Amino acid sequence: MPYPSSGIEAAGQRAIAAQQIGNAYTGDVVLPSEALHAPDKVPAAPGTSNLPPATLCLGREEELTSLRRSLTGRGESAITQSGAVHGLGGIGKSTLALHYAHRHRGDYTLIWWVNAASSDEIETSFTVLTQTLVPGWAATAGRGAQVAWAMQWLAWHPGWLLVYDNVEDPDDLAPYTGALHQGHHLATSRRTTGWPDSATTLVLGNLHPDDSTTLLCRLVCKDTAPTPRQKTDARALAAELGHFPLAIKQAGAYLAQNRGISLADYGRRLGTKLGKTAHGIDAERTIARIWNVTLGTLETDNPLAVEVLHTSAWLAPDDIPHSLLALPGTDPDVTAEAIGTLAAYSMVTDTGTTIAIHRLVQTVLRTPQEADGTGQPRHLQGRDRAERAVLRSLAPPPGQDTTPDSQWDTLTPHLATLAATSPPEHHNAPLTTAYTTAANRLYEQGHSARAIPLLEATLTQQEQVLGDTHPDTLISRNNLAYAYQAAGDLARSIPLLEATLTHSEQVLGDTHPDTLTNRNNLASVYYAAGDLGRAIPLYEGTLAQSEQVLGDTHPDTLRSRNNLASAYQAAGDLARAIHLLEATLTQYEQVLGDTHPDTLRSRNNLASAYRTAGDLGRAIHLHEGTLAQSEQVLGDAHPSTLICRNNLAGAYRAAGDLGRAIPLYEATLTQREQVLGDAHPSTLRSRNSLASAYRAAGDLARAIPLYEATLTQSEQVLGDAHPSTLRSRNNLASAYRAAGDLARAIPLYEATLTQSEQVLGDTHPDTLISRNNLASAYQAAGDLARAIPLHEATLTQSEQVLGDTHPNTLRSRNNLASAYQAAGDLARAIPLHEATLTQREQVLGDTHPDTLRSRDNLAHARQAARAVQQGGTANSATATAPQQPSTVD
Repeated sequence: MPYPSSGIEAAGQRAIAAQQIGNAYTGDVVLPSEALHAPDKVPAAPGTSNLPPATLCLGREEELTSLRRSLTGRGESAITQSGAVHGLGGIGKSTLALHYAHRHRGDYTLIWWVNAASSDEIETSFTVLTQTLVPGWAATAGRGAQVAWAMQWLAWHPGWLLVYDNVEDPDDLAPYTGALHQGHHLATSRRTTGWPDSATTLVLGNLHPDDSTTLLCRLVCKDTAPTPRQKTDARALAAELGHFPLAIKQAGAYLAQNRGISLADYGRRLGTKLGKTAHGIDAERTIARIWNVTLGTLETDNPLAVEVLHTSAWLAPDDIPHSLLALPGTDPDVTAEAIGTLAAYSMVTDTGTTIAIHRLVQTVLRTPQEADGTGQPRHLQGRDRAERAVLRSLAPPPGQDTTPDSQWDTLTPHLATLAATSPPEHHNAPLTTAYTTAANRLYEQGHSARAIPLLEATLTQQEQVLGDTHPDTLISRNNLAYAYQAAGDLARSIPLLEATLTHSEQVLGDTHPDTLTNRNNLASVYYAAGDLGRAIPLYEGTLAQSEQVLGDTHPDTLRSRNNLASAYQAAGDLARAIHLLEATLTQYEQVLGDTHPDTLRSRNNLASAYRTAGDLGRAIHLHEGTLAQSEQVLGDAHPSTLICRNNLAGAYRAAGDLGRAIPLYEATLTQREQVLGDAHPSTLRSRNSLASAYRAAGDLARAIPLYEATLTQSEQVLGDAHPSTLRSRNNLASAYRAAGDLARAIPLYEATLTQSEQVLGDTHPDTLISRNNLASAYQAAGDLARAIPLHEATLTQSEQVLGDTHPNTLRSRNNLASAYQAAGDLARAIPLHEATLTQREQVLGDTHPDTLRSRDNLAHARQAARAVQQGGTANSATATAPQQPSTVD
């Protein structure tokens, strides 16, 4: 059965207000302009790549051979590192991957280096691929469309290599490794666990003493053969550095730049620094000792280089633009020279327009240090310069009023890093405003969960500066709670909203508009948690107060009325839901006009309620009209238009018109992938809906792989226990059951039920659906001893939680009757079938598909009873099967 999805609208100046939007979408679909640049038709020039320059890589021949064998055999591999360095970088993973890519450059049609520390950085690398292959089209395309285009290009063209560098979370790669099979995927990561079984992991340790000695000699002596004394000193220094590749590389770079300092002298200098760097783990202490020597030299030779390095420590480690590091009024060439010096000392990697800095370098440079002559510690000076640099770069260009979206896209990773590393008691009001803007943009792009670090930093600063109960603090707390909700983290969202509402009531008053917004939002998160017992009274109270304070037709009042109607619908009270939605739509039309976006949303919600009630004639007519208006008013690819199109497809599917439903679902999925991106929650929902339509059409060969891919992406994008992931898992189990594969269906149902009980609670509507589906699977397997008690328990809970006539309760009652009949207990089966039929006729109507199914079940049961009376058995007549397991859109 369909579940309502959630959307959000702004209420007040900055608060985010949650709203339930019935999600259930056809008409002629006009292909977007992307079709003119079809990915399958665009070639890549021979040797296309964005590889950084090759670097020296010694002592890894065995690993390179193993890597080639893994990739040509499986197509996926991950370079990790041993636990000896306690999870920090510097072991040479990126160097090995880069060396592999350069060595085999002629074996691939395209090689693309992907900065993979976060989902956002991966997407950014894919947009650069699109900009390289179709620069003209990409100049006007949105970020999501560019990512989708790159994905489609890689899906069509074989023989490429993608190198994902510095993967923090292996799950971030699943949308790409799971969908792209025409080339090789190679990842580097500090993580040794969490990789799929299909990926071979290559664990790197420190270099062998002979290899580390050879590497150090090559770096120091260049093309000159080292003397025996130099070899001896190099071996001793390499041992002192723990044969740690990054340390050897940076020590070698220092000695190459300072030819008058011998290996032995450098070793002695290094030893004097040990006492001053006693904190941290071994790798950090080793690197800190090296940098104390290197930075001492740079302070004299190029002080600007030291400033640039300390500034970079507080930014995202990859893709730091040169322009971001240039001081105001400084000749860009001077900054470039400073960056060149850092690159020569192997402190940064320079592409000519951007730099990358090793994460271990950043970790050490951000470590608190003593104040210098200016009175401010060096690490905080770097923080201050980084903040000012980002804020300068966010200023609108001359002659423009706003900062271009492309600039925000470039700087958002750096803002997120600043937010995540903010020192205690640190305040910067303009930066906090930038955090808020960046978070709002991520929310608008459907990535609210990724905004959590920005919102957490904003809230922390406002609590410190404005106080715990300032109105702006309350708004920030509300917005953070919404982001938690979007991430499926209801355990953090609910307490935060409860505290926010309490503060709002105390500070602003019980009927202040912001208090009403907070009360609506708390009701919405209760709704999301399936706690309708708390959601509905809170919605009712909020609506009553909104009518009194704001007026009967205020937009916030109309929104509150819509939300209450959605809650009634979720509770199965369709009579009250439809009446309220009809009244709300009439008011929207009168107050805002027939084609206002809120009016269109209200009309869509009413159509979805008609569909739930089985009134498909009115539902389809209203959905078709709403879609036509949305296309005219909002445009063909607007997210709200896509919702309308998806819902119309759902109505066609409910009416059994799969000939119209499936093409519409397919077109909607394509547009969502192009507009919103491949891993957007709405795209995942659309993919799930299409799989359900395939299943309804009996096309399990297409349904099951699509369900499996959707579940994999949901686990990676939303998390293993997110409500949407649980629904996706339920749907896959139902497809397995439909295919007769009970050996896979039952364990998956059992796991889903266990997680639903833990995450959502024992009586959440989704938990009841999982329990009902598991009982039906037991029945299909002939295990009536487990099926009947579970059906009985589910029915009792459904009656208590949802009410006696809720559609889900009626389905549960029907399934219990079928189980009794399968057990030959017609004395209990027939009365239950009769009661179910009567209630369905009253609640759903005489011609609803569920009513027709119930009537058929009763006829079969009565036929079985007559057979028994005539001397046969209960099984001599056709037995009824439990109603098909519930799937969700």
